[in-house]
Amino acid sequence: MSTDVDLTERERAVVNAYQGGFPVTERPFEPAAAAMRGHGVDITATELLETVRDLDERDVLSRFGPLVNAQEIGGAATLVAMHAPENRFDEVVEAVNDHREVAHNYEREHPHLNVWFVVSVADEDRVAAVLDEIEAETGQETYNLPKRREFRVEAKFYVDGPLNGDGDVEAAGIDRSELGPEVEPTDAATLSPAERDLVIEIQDGMPLTETPYGDVADAIGRDREWVLETVKRFEREGKIRRIGVVPNHYALGYTENGMTVWNVPDEVVPEVGPEIAALPFVTHCYRRPRHEGVWPYNFFAMTHGRSEAESQRRVEQVRERMEEYWDVTADDWDTLHSTRILKKTGIRMAERADANTRAR
Repeated sequence: MSTDVDLTERERAVVNAYQGGFPVTERPFEPAAAAMRGHGVDITATELLETVRDLDERDVLSRFGPLVNAQEIGGAATLVAMHAPENRFDEVVEAVNDHREVAHNYEREHPHLNVWFVVSVADEDRVAAVLDEIEAETGQETYNLPKRREFRVEAKFYVDGPLNGDGDVEAAGIDRSELGPEVEPTDAATLSPAERDLVIEIQDGMPLTETPYGDVADAIGRDREWVLETVKRFEREGKIRRIGVVPNHYALGYTENGMTVWNVPDEVVPEVGPEIAALPFVTHCYRRPRHEGVWPYNFFAMTHGRSEAESQRRVEQVRERMEEYWDVTADDWDTLHSTRILKKTGIRMAERADANTRAR
């Protein structure tokens, strides 16, 4: 197992340790470093901060901080597939990408549905309008594949050179998320104006300083304790999936990804979903609708690998687990590999948060 960047043993330990579970305290690098020392990694709070900062500057990390769950913030997002004819491919893709609601777009290997994009909107009713516009502009039919049930969203990418040097990459992952203020989750479906400001401030990461939460508080003009309490509450409510380093998986050598799709008997999906989601290399796992005559698959599981061979092995492991629950035939599944990134702008969180914010 190798990466595309040269990492020291300490850097590998940091990447493996804190892809989640980072403390929500005024000076979080201190207890985070203490926990690493408890796992045999000789590191101080200053060294941990400097290591994360250096990894970020070298683009080994995409960012540091909370991973905001856009679905819980407001608005909606959906996966869409369509066909772009070879002789009109660039024209069709340009028309799709011109829509600001299109956040991601990938070319994938499939004999018909070769363009896959995500539509993110502040108002769920806007999805149908966007797809109608795309169809009118391109003359190509779109196939909406909204998430019916989420089994896993856990895009963590570990590197060789394990957490504590004992050869066990599985040991990676320190959880100090219990640290922080005592808070109770609420059932509020909307955001306050202050909560909206917080979401926008942290969506792309937090400052790499000794007091990142305090710096966020200063940036939005709020009390530091309020920021700590709100971040911790958001974590408990699911508005924040996790807090820590977010690796650039391409830099770590995870260049191969396969979107495995399955025609799982409907009655088996509730059993199969958690089992596939439990596989450590499955990063996303959903139930989605079929489209009769065009798209027979109702179950998606995304895998990543550092080589084509590793990627294939992981797909085979998914198939083996599937076969424990039903008789899988060659016609019941496929793997769509990504061949090109056509657009990647990220979810427009501000618009979705604005639409879901209570009046002052």
